[in-house]
Amino acid sequence: MSPEWLLADGTPIADAMVLSHPEQLVRLRAACPSAAPTAVLGGDPCFDRMLAARPHRDRFRRTLGVRRGQRLLVLNSTWNPESLFGDGGAEDLLPSLLPRLTGELPADEYRLAAVLHPNIWHGHGPGQIRAWLHRARRGGLALLDPLEGWRQALLAADAVIGDHGSVSYYAAALGVPVLLGAAPLSGLDPRSPVAEFVRTAPRLDPRAPLRRQVESLLDGHRPLPGPAALTTSAPGESAALLRKVFYRLIGIPEPPWPALLDPLPLPPYDPPLRTAPLRVLTRLPRAGEVALRRFAEPGHEPAGEPPGEGSAGDVTAHLAVHEDTADPGAAASADVIFRYGDAADPRLGPPANWCAEVLARWPHCALAAYVTGPGDCTVRTRAGDLLRLTAAPSAADPAAGASALHAALAGGTAPAELVADGLTVRTGSTAHHFTVTPLG
Repeated sequence: MSPEWLLADGTPIADAMVLSHPEQLVRLRAACPSAAPTAVLGGDPCFDRMLAARPHRDRFRRTLGVRRGQRLLVLNSTWNPESLFGDGGAEDLLPSLLPRLTGELPADEYRLAAVLHPNIWHGHGPGQIRAWLHRARRGGLALLDPLEGWRQALLAADAVIGDHGSVSYYAAALGVPVLLGAAPLSGLDPRSPVAEFVRTAPRLDPRAPLRRQVESLLDGHRPLPGPAALTTSAPGESAALLRKVFYRLIGIPEPPWPALLDPLPLPPYDPPLRTAPLRVLTRLPRAGEVALRRFAEPGHEPAGEPPGEGSAGDVTAHLAVHEDTADPGAAASADVIFRYGDAADPRLGPPANWCAEVLARWPHCALAAYVTGPGDCTVRTRAGDLLRLTAAPSAADPAAGASALHAALAGGTAPAELVADGLTVRTGSTAHHFTVTPLG
C-alpha cells in the first residue's frame, strides 16, 4: 500500500482499488492518503468461491484419493527467497522437507499434496520443479496445478504446512490448522492481519521429528480468529459488489440478472502412486487382524509400532515395491510386488497372469498383487493361492491389504481361515475389512 506502488507522478494509478475489508482502508489512508479516494470494498471472490464449495469437501478429498482414516496434509509456498520453497538453493526447506514427510508419515494415514506459486513454476521451469521434487513424488506426493487445484485442496485439507503467502492465510481463514515452515516478517505491513498471523501461528521445527509435530498441530488446533474475520467483510457478496463497481466505471446500467461466480470445478481424479520402495511394519493383534504401517523410502527405521488393540504381538517388517520402481534392486529383494491397472488392460494380461509372471521373474517375491480398483485387487502367493481382496472404495489401499495378507500368511494364518472370516487391516485408529475370495 505504499505510494511507489499506487501513485504515478502523485496521481493514483487505478480508477478503483478493490479492498476486501475495512481494516485495509484504515491502513491505506495512513500509508497513501492520495489513493484512498479510489478504494472500494468489493469482498473476496476467491474466498467466496471456496465458501460456496465447502459442501463438496468429501468429493475433493476423494479426488486426491484420500481414504477413510487418512489425513490430507497440503504444503504450499509463495515465491520469494524467504518462502518455504526459497530460490532453488541448497538451503531451501521444502525440497528437503517433502521426502522426509513421505518417509516419516505412514502412507496409509497421511496423503500429501504440494501447491507452489505459479511464479515458482515460471521462474525455474516445470522440468526443474519436477526434478527437485522427484523423490517425494515417487513417495506419493501429489503436485497440484498452481492455478486450478489449490482451492479445492485447501477445502479438502486436514492441515497445511506453509509460509507467509496467501494460501496459508486462506487456509487459516477456513479454519484449517496451519504450521509455518517459513515465517519472514520483512516485506509485510506490521499492522496487517497477515503479519499478525505470521507472528502467532505455530512454527515447524525442521530438525525435529515431523510426525509428532503434525499430530500435535492436529490434536491441539484452535482456529485463529483473525483470518476468518478479516479476509472479507462481505462473505458471499463479492460478485454483486464487484459487478456494481465495474458497470459504474464502464458507465452503463447493470443487467437485471444476479451476479454469480463460477463454482469451483471437480478436479481430475489424482490418487497416490507410490513407486518408491515401501518399508512395511506389521503385527498381528489377534486372528484375522493385521495392524500395518507403510513408509515410503524412509531415511531411517521408522519409529512407532503399528497400532492395534489386543495382545501386542511381534512387529515384523517386509518390503513392498511397485512394479515400476526406479530401483531394480528393490524389486529383486521385495517380498510383495504390486501395481495398479485395469483388469482388461491387454498390455498386462489378466491380473492372474500378471501375478504369475511377476512371481516367475522375481524369485524372492512371496506375493504379487494387481490392484484393479479403489477396493479390489487380485493376489497370487508363492504357494500358488490365487485370491481376490475386496473392500469398500473408501477403505485402505488394496495394496496395503495385500501387504497385510502377506503378513497374516507369514504369521501362520491359513488361507482358508481368511476366506472364511475375512481380513481386518488396521491403519492408525481405523479398521478396514477385506473380503478374501478364492479364484480358480
